[in-house]
Amino acid sequence: MRIAYIGLVDFSYHCLGEVLKNGGDVAGIVTSKETAANSDYCDLTPLARHHAIPIHYCRNVNDQETVAWIREKRPDIIFCWGWSQLIKGALLSLPPMGIVGVHPALLPQNRGRHPLIWALVLGLDESGLTFFFMDEGADSGPILSQRRFGITHRDTATTLYERIKELATIQIAGFLPQLIARTHEPVRQDHGKANYWRKRTAKDGVIDWRMNAESIVNLVRALTRPYPGAQFDYREQSVTVWQACRYERDVPRNIEPGKIIAVSDNIPVVKCHDGAIVLVRYEPHIDFTEGEYIG
Repeated sequence: MRIAYIGLVDFSYHCLGEVLKNGGDVAGIVTSKETAANSDYCDLTPLARHHAIPIHYCRNVNDQETVAWIREKRPDIIFCWGWSQLIKGALLSLPPMGIVGVHPALLPQNRGRHPLIWALVLGLDESGLTFFFMDEGADSGPILSQRRFGITHRDTATTLYERIKELATIQIAGFLPQLIARTHEPVRQDHGKANYWRKRTAKDGVIDWRMNAESIVNLVRALTRPYPGAQFDYREQSVTVWQACRYERDVPRNIEPGKIIAVSDNIPVVKCHDGAIVLVRYEPHIDFTEGEYIG
């Protein structure tokens, strides 16, 4: 079974390694040069060179040159893991066995953009990793493999990103032999249970101190590395928050949101709607002043 592989992020690199480790015959790799649009970008070139696999760089995986390059490799199947563009007609119909995509959610629920981020922002206690066969829709094709995982209040984007890599290791080892033997049995999705998460914007990452403490902590957890971080402005300078927690002491209700109510070792405590938030890790280094306002 000849495989064409498409990806450009850290998860793509990890999964490509697992495919090769499990005996996958990768005939060609399609990736992209580094781009600011993907904070978790990872160069697949070293892995391609190590295994002497042809590699093609593109911006649009659906362009004629890229589709022609993939066609020359005569793949039986394509694995597209970690590429945000929708796969369209010419490429979608190219491999006889189809194209396997991946989505870190429990499909058919939570299709769409930024599933790890939204799961944390919304305070979900469970999600999953789903490998599926692509069709003309977004995350709507038959399911090849699905695993659940729990989410605790201590989880962040960092821990969930590592968790889906661990699950992918298990799942690839399970379904790759089935694909090679043609014994896989995809399961159709129940489209009546589907919802779609929208693409996040820069505004979604701005802390609004009128939010409650749980929502602010969830936002910070969701946007920490490998993502760009939650942000606010202080003294006309943008500050990125990587870690925050709820302030456990009582806070007077007659203090406005956004006021710095305490500073210790330059770690500020900021009033929010129903309490206060401790900004544990942030950058750049700024001297916060008790009594001043943020935003």
